[in-house]
Amino acid sequence: MQNFRVVATYTYPFEYAILKAKLQEEGIPHIFENETMIQVAPFYSNALGGIHLKVHEDYVDYVKQLITDFNNSSPLNIV
Repeated sequence: MQNFRVVATYTYPFEYAILKAKLQEEGIPHIFENETMIQVAPFYSNALGGIHLKVHEDYVDYVKQLITDFNNSSPLNIV
């Protein structure tokens, strides 16, 4: 997990489902920290600080732009 940086934070897994598929499709190294814990106990989300999307530092700017473009151009917004 060296050289990974937090790009976004989400409360629940459904908020980033489309983004997760896009990242996997493009082969971008990423991890959703706290994802499993919050799937098991959703009410812990606030206590844990949410689900953190971490990407390798080489892709930080690209992923931020991807999130912005997706939210601005799609009716299926990532919350």
